Amino acid sequence: MNINRAKPLSSSYNRTEQYFLNAAFLTLFPGFFFYHTALGTGATGAFLGGYFSPVSLFFALPLAAILLRHYKRTYRRISALEIYANIFLIYFFIVIIINSMAGANRAIITNHLLCILFGINAFIVFNIIDFSSSVFRASSLVAIMAMSVIAFSYSVNGVFYLGALGVAKDADSLATYQGFARSYLVTVLPLVAFTHSLLLRILLYGMAVATLFVNTARSEFAALLFVIPIIELYFSQRKILFLVSTMLICIWLNMHLDQLISALPDNRILELLDLSHSTSANKRQHLNAHALNTVIAHPFLGDYASYAPGHYAHNILSAWVDLGLFGFIYIIAILVAPSIPMFFREYFSGQKNGSFILSFTLMCSTSLLLATSHYFTDMLIGATLGVYVQYQNERKYGKHRTSDFSPSASRYPNFYKTMSQHGQERP
Repeated sequence: MNINRAKPLSSSYNRTEQYFLNAAFLTLFPGFFFYHTALGTGATGAFLGGYFSPVSLFFALPLAAILLRHYKRTYRRISALEIYANIFLIYFFIVIIINSMAGANRAIITNHLLCILFGINAFIVFNIIDFSSSVFRASSLVAIMAMSVIAFSYSVNGVFYLGALGVAKDADSLATYQGFARSYLVTVLPLVAFTHSLLLRILLYGMAVATLFVNTARSEFAALLFVIPIIELYFSQRKILFLVSTMLICIWLNMHLDQLISALPDNRILELLDLSHSTSANKRQHLNAHALNTVIAHPFLGDYASYAPGHYAHNILSAWVDLGLFGFIYIIAILVAPSIPMFFREYFSGQKNGSFILSFTLMCSTSLLLATSHYFTDMLIGATLGVYVQYQNERKYGKHRTSDFSPSASRYPNFYKTMSQHGQERP
């Protein structure tokens, strides 16, 4: 038996494992939203602490076992991208160990170790889960609708902030608006990417934009608005018409911006129009200035944990501070570099691939979030790399496997050759 020959990707999906992966996805992301809703409304106390730590520990070993079984069942070798990701994790772990021995802040070390676990879990789930399955689509749609209902039901004057209710039994354990928004965004993007119906995508966009608006998480709101035209341009059959229409809509919005703003409830999302009046943006500028001074003073190795817990640079510059120049460049490379050949090979092709547009969309949104507001340990990096690998495996091992939502293949893949054959057949 030739163990180097991989089985088709469609045969690698085990039903029991897929149910477990769906449960892991729903528990890690929508589950976070629902748990903190129960916490914020006083329905329960913080029996799971910060939620992600115990839940991630619970799923860690089963997910690792599923990944190993997946490799064994498909006879698939570890891809180059997986090797590069493991190199980064090993490097990150070595940095943590060395600085731990040097007496670095224990709270930051613990946080980094947990973030590694979060990222690995997200990588495994997004690597193996079948996003095109009816089980995933139905459960995700129900979860998104439930999260939206909660956000609107508990919003006050157009703002969803459970801490303002004042009924949480453990208010210090309640997630911030960023945590709620992350769970929502990570649930919406896979569903949209594997939805072929334009009408359903428009409905999902409308619900998601409205929900993230009342949630007041500016970064996630901006990330969603950023990727919507990227997704729709990819699915569009008339891309020039789409670009012209988008441009006209932007011009119309700009002309009527004041009227639109006056019709919206006042919340911090509107600070995106002028961040100079945002207190959080000003605070982040101070944190960025501190991080920049750190990398100027320590340009090659950085200065690990040279800040108080939570007072890190809220962007990719945080990687330079903690991991040095190598870690900073490396994390950008493994996130962005795979998308470049994918873009030129796939984005304008006739075939529509859910794994591709999900990985490309996650790369775009994650890059935007890292550039503006997120820490370098963001679990979205693990999710993005996981979908990258899934896309590469589909392309390599499942070329003839199509998503339920994908359009049918072109009847004449080679137009010139087809016309030549038809001409030769004429009497």
